[in-house]
Amino acid sequence: MHKAERSYRAKVILAFTLVYILWGSTYLGIRIAVESVPPAMMGAIRFLIAGGLMLIWCAATGRKIRVNLDQFRRLLIIGILLLTTGNVVLGWAEKLIPTGLAALIIAITPVWFLLLETFVFRGDHLSRRGIAGLAMGFLGIVVLLWPKIANGGQIGKQQLFGAGLVLCCSFSWATGSVLSKQWHMPVDPYVASAWEMTLAGAVNICVAFALGNHNETAWETKSLLAILYLVVAGSWIGFTAYIWLLRHVPTSKVATYAYVNPIVAVFLGWLVLDEKIDAFIVAGTAIIVIGVAMVTGAKVRKREAPAEEELPACESTG
Repeated sequence: MHKAERSYRAKVILAFTLVYILWGSTYLGIRIAVESVPPAMMGAIRFLIAGGLMLIWCAATGRKIRVNLDQFRRLLIIGILLLTTGNVVLGWAEKLIPTGLAALIIAITPVWFLLLETFVFRGDHLSRRGIAGLAMGFLGIVVLLWPKIANGGQIGKQQLFGAGLVLCCSFSWATGSVLSKQWHMPVDPYVASAWEMTLAGAVNICVAFALGNHNETAWETKSLLAILYLVVAGSWIGFTAYIWLLRHVPTSKVATYAYVNPIVAVFLGWLVLDEKIDAFIVAGTAIIVIGVAMVTGAKVRKREAPAEEELPACESTG
């Protein structure tokens, strides 16, 4: 029994380490990839490869990959929200703002989760602590962006636009994730994720060709290696570890990735891309982390999950 507990604890630690580090590093991977591959094309290649191969793996391991028309429609909607407007748009934003700043703004995502679940789907009431946490979260965003707000130059306006894109990404991600929980589709979570990636990849390739990205893409080795890293580290290893955690660890603990990923992203941005870490980033980070932690622990009651509830798929912007 004790040996089993030690083995279980080691697996939990390994899974958390993978999610924390790998998903935190995907911000750097995206930034490098979009240097020569436009974001829509990057998202198309990444998710068509990751989703297609995962579908093949699911079929080879005996999982039922066939879905009906209604499930197909829902998986398409979730895939677009998570991996097109939630992920590809992040690539566009990272062409305008540093990777670390993008990751820090993404840390506001748990707040969107609570707002959607409270006011749109659940009807639960926010406590005073939750309202204070919401206020702190948005205050943290203001602190992060204050140098850009105070800067009246063109670069400042571009970076403000990039920050706005990241906020839209995080809201789209939260919406897709909440819908994936609410719909409770009787589809294997790995199959659902494979379909979501494949369908989003198909949408992304259409967007890429519509924007003329096929004429703008430069197939540089550095960007291709970055996309390969995103496929393996972000879409396969990191996501598989995340799915395992959802099955074995309370969701509130798994959600701590939203606090740790930005720290990893800021460090890697500083180490690899020589991105600046200033007092505003430090202060804004501290405020956001405190605010999000307050909001996450502010729910008064939780709805009982159905007996056959499926796990949510693709729960990271990385």
